[in-house]
This record gives sequence, structure tokens and C-alpha cells, in this order.
Amino acid sequence: QVQLLESGGGLVQAGASLRLSCAASGRTFNSYQLGWFRQAPGKERDFVAAITASTSTRYADSVKGRFTISRDNAKNTVYLQMNSLKSEDTAVYYCAASSNPWGASPYSSAYDYWGQGTQVTVSS
Repeated sequence: QVQLLESGGGLVQAGASLRLSCAASGRTFNSYQLGWFRQAPGKERDFVAAITASTSTRYADSVKGRFTISRDNAKNTVYLQMNSLKSEDTAVYYCAASSNPWGASPYSSAYDYWGQGTQVTVSS
């Protein structure tokens, strides 16, 4: 069983940066594939970024070049560095973990565990 806790959300102006963190419980963190998804009001949950156990990454086209996903296995934490934020980035951001270490999947169905989410609001 893995528990995930996101932090770092907040209200920022367009063009600003935020770093989201997701702390995980569990002794096998370094073998998990990890992802970030987001959900805006009235919309479906969308893929943002993912990182495999071997640190291969995948990004949604909408965030490529602005967001960076990384992981620190010693701290059982995955990060999402978000730069040049836009109003359309406003959403609740969720981290997710998959016991399958490969693939950096963009599909929510591939993930077994989810955090509660953290709100990111970008004002224009």
C-alpha cells in the first residue's frame, strides 16, 4: 500500500513558478512509476507528466518545455517544477503511483495509488 500527499499548490500570477511535491509512504518507492495529473473545474482529469523508475520522462504537449518532473528516491518524493504558468494551468493537481515501473504512462488507469490533490490557481 502506498499513500501519497501533495503539497506546494497556491495562487500565483501568470508567468510565475511553483514547485509541487508529493511525498510517498512505502519501502518500494524507487520501483514505482510516478505521474502528475490535473483536473480543472468541469473537465476530465488530464495527464501532465510521468517518470519511470529509471527516470525516463513523458510530458503532455501543453506543458512541454515549461514543466519538469523529477524524483528523489532517498526522500520518497516526486516533484513537479512548473515555470511560466498560464491561466489555463489552473486545476487541482494529483500525483499518482504505479507498481509497474516502466512506460511513463499518460493514462490514469495505469496508476494504482492517488493523492488527494493540491489546488493551483494562476491569475491572469
